[in-house]
Amino acid sequence: MSGVDFPAWAALAGDSETSRTEWASVVGAWTEPHRRYHDLVHLAAVLGLVDALAAHATDPDAVRLAAWYHDVSYDPRSRDNEQISADRAAIGLVGLVEEARVAEVRRLVLLTAGHDPEPDDANGAVLCDADLAVLASPPAAYAGYASAVREEYAHLDDDTFTAGRAAVLEQLLALPRLYRVPEVAEEWTLLARANMAAELSLLRARGAS
Repeated sequence: MSGVDFPAWAALAGDSETSRTEWASVVGAWTEPHRRYHDLVHLAAVLGLVDALAAHATDPDAVRLAAWYHDVSYDPRSRDNEQISADRAAIGLVGLVEEARVAEVRRLVLLTAGHDPEPDDANGAVLCDADLAVLASPPAAYAGYASAVREEYAHLDDDTFTAGRAAVLEQLLALPRLYRVPEVAEEWTLLARANMAAELSLLRARGAS
């Protein structure tokens, strides 16, 4: 798949046997069979958006590497996916990029747990905006995203999923700012809030029925 092939990875982590092994391991994680939204298509989309917003980052390559790892661990039953993903990056990138960049990648991956970077965190803004861009999709695409997330939580009954999903949407809607990169923040915020409010209304109606 374009954007997640080895040349794209090698541009960040070099072309060595160790790098090839790590790339294969990372791609393997992103193709686990239980993934319906958090898959290679999502990874490619986030990487593409990071490229589009790269001028706003202070270390675009660190942001790109963080995108590769931000959901490398994704278990819908776990509450520690971001921590595990960050630790996975810290181990997997040793010897492939400089220590300071490894530390920055780890920090950025941890940010995706709450998507609330500090106002002066340019790298964090680019990664979080790229990761949450799906919320600002056209309504039909947003519905497809929401449906895929439901499939990933197929182990939950409808009532439990509805309550949990509503809580996630309420948390996102309560953020003072959903997006921070100036060129997209206003437009994406309007679209995302409309999509999430519509989904939340449906969930509340379902919960009340």
